[in-house]
Amino acid sequence: MISRVMTAELAEHAGQRVTIAGWVHRRRQLKSVSFLVVRDRTGLAQVVAGGDLPGEENVVQITGTVAAASQAPGGVELVKPEIEVLAEPGAPPPFDLYRPVVPAALPTILDHAPVALRHPLLRAPLEISAASVAGFRETLDRLGFIEIHTPKIVASATESGANVFGIDYFGRPAYLAQSPQFYKQAMVGVFERVYEVGPVFRAEPHDTVRHLAQYTSLDAELGFVADHRDVMAVLRDVVAGMLESVRHRAASAVSSLGVALPAVPAEIPAIHFTEAQRLTSSDEPDLAPAQERWLSEWAVREHGSEFLFVTGYPMAKRPFYTHPDPLRPGHSNGFDLLFRGLELVTGGQRLHAYEDYLAALGERGEPVEPYEGYLQAFRYGMPPHGGFALGLERWTARLTGAANIRQTTAFPRDLHRLSP
Repeated sequence: MISRVMTAELAEHAGQRVTIAGWVHRRRQLKSVSFLVVRDRTGLAQVVAGGDLPGEENVVQITGTVAAASQAPGGVELVKPEIEVLAEPGAPPPFDLYRPVVPAALPTILDHAPVALRHPLLRAPLEISAASVAGFRETLDRLGFIEIHTPKIVASATESGANVFGIDYFGRPAYLAQSPQFYKQAMVGVFERVYEVGPVFRAEPHDTVRHLAQYTSLDAELGFVADHRDVMAVLRDVVAGMLESVRHRAASAVSSLGVALPAVPAEIPAIHFTEAQRLTSSDEPDLAPAQERWLSEWAVREHGSEFLFVTGYPMAKRPFYTHPDPLRPGHSNGFDLLFRGLELVTGGQRLHAYEDYLAALGERGEPVEPYEGYLQAFRYGMPPHGGFALGLERWTARLTGAANIRQTTAFPRDLHRLSP
């Protein structure tokens, strides 16, 4: 397969005899001539052939001559082919993968994900997701961050108020991690700037179009910040880098889905939580989904931005490790980033002094013992620091306009689904 040519590269080999390989996307047999459309990871190619041809989803290797054909994908096709079948399907797919529109409901797609995701429109969000992760990594690498990998099995279910999955760990109780928060803070004391791409688990009994029991979290944490605004500046660059990566790495997927990629302002507009309350005529200690949508529309009208920072959330609604706003009692140096009507990122400045952690736990009536491992880092000196977390599937759903987050997840895990 060293000499294999990808379908997207065929136009570069006009007049040459080449070998391609992939799946039979569609077979069309006419009286005088027959066609195969072959699908590989880069796109589609048309093959002109005669006689009986292998059917859809047969895995084939084809050697032929590249000839110009204005009606074929990429403007070329293979003629005079030699066709070898490498594998035959044991059953037809649950729906025709060659149809331009997916002729199946979401439950059917999810039940047959290993084959359903072969459809170009169903795999496109996953290409955009992969390009987003690449941009996340590239941007943070450029800014001096180190990628880390932290445990997903933990001893204490103490990170947040979200429900957790308990497991039997060699006869001892343990839990699936809700976040790498504690570990990435500790690693600021090692590398100063760290990030992680990994799964997190939330046993929240939500059966909605935007919740999953397992999702991929893009986390970053950085030391020596003045306050949360330094974290927001890094997040702005990360979002811009992710979009640039999508633009270049997943151009075909963006085009096929008709995705309108947003512009990222040089400085994303920000409003304080109290101003958000005033604008939405609310006195609640958090923003409801309807208020997030209204604020996003307001940001587009007033600032021409599809992104909006809301800062200064009440301390009562933020984790105990959040740094308070020294100028506004009761408010935090925490923020959310709204994008197209939805909270996309949560972040902020953290406490960094050991005594402040003891005081914060005491104020909330929390015992210190379950946090001893976490507090070690702060006992030995930590710089002012902060960070953020972005849910990859939620980001991709918002970017592509998917109505359900499961459309941007290869094998979703939710309240009802544990397979495939």
